[in-house]
Amino acid sequence: MTRKIMVGNVPIGGDAPVSLQSMLNTATTDVEGSLAQLVALHDAGCEIARLAVPDMDAARGFAKIAAQSPLPLVADIHFDYRLAIAAAEGGAAKIRINPGNIGGEDRVKAVVDVCKERGIPIRIGVNGGSLDKDLLQKYGHPTADALVESAFSHIRLLEKYGFYDICVSMKSSNVPVMMEAYRKFASQADYPLHVGVTETGTEYMGTVKSAMGIGGLLCMGIGNTIRVSLTADPVREVYAAKAILKAAGLRNEGVNIISCPTCGRTKIDLIGLASRVEEALKDCKKNLTVAVMGCVVNGPGEAREADIGIAGGEDCGLIFVRGEIREKVPYDALLPTLLQYIDTL
Repeated sequence: MTRKIMVGNVPIGGDAPVSLQSMLNTATTDVEGSLAQLVALHDAGCEIARLAVPDMDAARGFAKIAAQSPLPLVADIHFDYRLAIAAAEGGAAKIRINPGNIGGEDRVKAVVDVCKERGIPIRIGVNGGSLDKDLLQKYGHPTADALVESAFSHIRLLEKYGFYDICVSMKSSNVPVMMEAYRKFASQADYPLHVGVTETGTEYMGTVKSAMGIGGLLCMGIGNTIRVSLTADPVREVYAAKAILKAAGLRNEGVNIISCPTCGRTKIDLIGLASRVEEALKDCKKNLTVAVMGCVVNGPGEAREADIGIAGGEDCGLIFVRGEIREKVPYDALLPTLLQYIDTL
């Protein structure tokens, strides 16, 4: 079990459940736009949000946003240690830095001092695309060993100044490299881990890569907080992350949809129907398994463990509840009828 840190009121590590993060894509100087996106992230199920703080104008915006945010905020800092201090003083619940790119040890100590004084944890964010030149020269390219060595060198620097309220990430766009780095680190240290695959691409491919990397590690018991990185609306990151947590067996709240892949027996537009069911239930908080099946062969029989479901017929379908057929309805009435039944469960 790892150590535990607190990001605002959200625990990370120890016996805490795996928490879910995203990052705003609004300008941090756009206070109203950022707050609107934070509300959307909160409503989607996000628990921690990160904002870029590239300059002092952004640091001032960060403080205004933090004062009204529905979520604990992480300040994402590069290069200028003064921005980390300003964000800490402006209400940051956590500071994300790469100690290697904010200057000499005195500057790292200045950040550590203000974080220690205010009880703010620091995430050491190691990234395969921004490793120190000496590590790249030593390993030739961003290997898992290079990522781990970088993380430990930064940890030693924070520990030198008596700071242990640390979370660590070692992200790479290469899934096997990222997984190996986290596995190696987890075998050598007990700091909580922020797990993610970086620069994954668009929603489809990014979700696949994240499911492999993040989900694979979670199934091995590695990872305390996650962020799915997508070239998409950050709310889509939250939905993808929730799906990964469900698939890994770490969250039960919300609907689990199972559906068959269709075949020649399918007589309804099952693909379209399954998509509409998924969209209609994406914010449902009930702990239910909902089956959307293409025919009576894959209906109440194969999906008997589902709480409720549909089995398609000839332009119609059967509604079944826990394996028991309840009624037959026309295709166009399947979704509204299903939702009515769900309301009663």
